[in-house]
Amino acid sequence: MGCGRVGSALARTLGRSGHDVAVIDVDAAAFRRLGTEFEGETVTGIGFDRDTLIAAGIKGAYAFAAVSSGDNSNILAARVARETFGVEHVAARIYDPRRAMVYQRLGIPTVATVKWTADQMIQRLLPQGAMPELTDPSGKIVIAEVPIHPAWIGRALTDLEQQTGSRVAYVTRLGEGSLPKPDMVVQQGDLMHLALRRDELARVERLCDQAPAAH
Repeated sequence: MGCGRVGSALARTLGRSGHDVAVIDVDAAAFRRLGTEFEGETVTGIGFDRDTLIAAGIKGAYAFAAVSSGDNSNILAARVARETFGVEHVAARIYDPRRAMVYQRLGIPTVATVKWTADQMIQRLLPQGAMPELTDPSGKIVIAEVPIHPAWIGRALTDLEQQTGSRVAYVTRLGEGSLPKPDMVVQQGDLMHLALRRDELARVERLCDQAPAAH
């Protein structure tokens, strides 16, 4: 939702990666930003309107990004996508970082404008899109933000480490980074930053994107 500078760049990036993309905007003229090579769908309408979302294919959507120019519209659209249509991977662009902390409590990952990059938003939408944040000089060890399945909520970080073979470097919780503690558990809205071997990243992503094994 939103075909401004941010939304159009995100849509083009996802389209070039082979994903089916639908873009919603209240102003049909905004779709010119997509360029002539964009092959996705365009829908003119209000992004949190149910009929508009249905027209854009929300019932079959894997992910939804709310990146319009308004915080309230973005969070409302993100909540409708998740709570009404059950879209699991939802992210909202938020201009006010103080609001972002509140929305994290609702379980909706947010990206503040000053920190926004296409890569950051894609990581929140596509579990297989995690990208390393830090790499050691040899290039073999990375720290990467890896999305996790909601079923991990309430499980200990040590469970996550044991089942994936990675180490939790730090956790972003309510917009702030925290070092892991022995008794720390996964909470709704947590962003996990894992330290692991680069050649293990794809395997760890797959494990984190599914429910954990029973105790």
